[in-house]
Amino acid sequence: MLIRLVNMNNTFIFEHYKLIILSLTTTYHWLLSYWENKQKLPPGKLIDLGGYKVHYYTKGAGSQTVMIDHSLGGIEGYFLINEIAKITQVFIYDRLGYGWSDSSPKKRCSQEIVRELGQLLEKAGISPPYILVGDSFGSYNVRLYTHYFPEKVSSIILTDGLHEKGMLSLPLSVKLLKLFFLSGFLMSILGGILGLIRILGNLGIFELIKPQLRQFNPESRRMVKRSFYRPKHWLTMAREIWNLEISARQVQKANNLGNIPLISIKSKTFFKPSLFSFLLPVKATNKIRDVIHEELLKLSSNSRQVLANNSSHFVWIDEPELIVKVIHQLIN
Repeated sequence: MLIRLVNMNNTFIFEHYKLIILSLTTTYHWLLSYWENKQKLPPGKLIDLGGYKVHYYTKGAGSQTVMIDHSLGGIEGYFLINEIAKITQVFIYDRLGYGWSDSSPKKRCSQEIVRELGQLLEKAGISPPYILVGDSFGSYNVRLYTHYFPEKVSSIILTDGLHEKGMLSLPLSVKLLKLFFLSGFLMSILGGILGLIRILGNLGIFELIKPQLRQFNPESRRMVKRSFYRPKHWLTMAREIWNLEISARQVQKANNLGNIPLISIKSKTFFKPSLFSFLLPVKATNKIRDVIHEELLKLSSNSRQVLANNSSHFVWIDEPELIVKVIHQLIN
């Protein structure tokens, strides 16, 4: 009886301390978020799109503007903007729900995203021609934009892009992987609310998981992490991956882009080898990627493939210099 009482008491103390720690991390996160919102202004400008403000950021100068549409959950343009700005003007923006942009109740799918992008470019006064860079999921959006406004697009770069032929016929193992990602995004919403994501970021866990992040300057990493610390970032990721099949069907109409120059950058593999590779459907994922990249080259009669031999799916982190090199070639 005495041992049971001692165990119950220890359990109560442990649970009590957990609540105290979570209360502290939550308070720390929200106070710091409030201070950041008041003291650290966004690097670009905010434009109202029907009641929701979208943040965009331009840098550099040139006769063509590079417009980057980020990957699902990514705001990697902040890593690339300084180098690209040495060549020409760059335009990056935080899709609604990310970064400094407001969240929107509207469906997070390519059709809606492209509608918002068209309004944003017009209201921001960003004149064509555009070199569109679509990273992963962003490839859907730049394809659909080109379908609607071909006269505004000078060329397209798809960085390990997606194609509906592969994405709408995923094997069971890859479908389960997608659900695993979705569950991780949903759990991370709670982690964001409780301040745990910020704590992990401050401890350098992001760089531990992806050491290549250390090549980017601390300020660009700070801007990217700022978004990941907020629950709305993870909620938007979950909404985008939930609507991924809808986006794939929406982009089916953009399967003939004429002779617009199109460069498809293909990574060596989706996942880099690790201790946990045996848990992942590596072969199935790469088989789907081969189908996807074959189809991407059919989108334009003026297309070619560039191999990123040292990259996982995240080419913009593993080999960002390759993207800059391709942009330089297109402009020259």
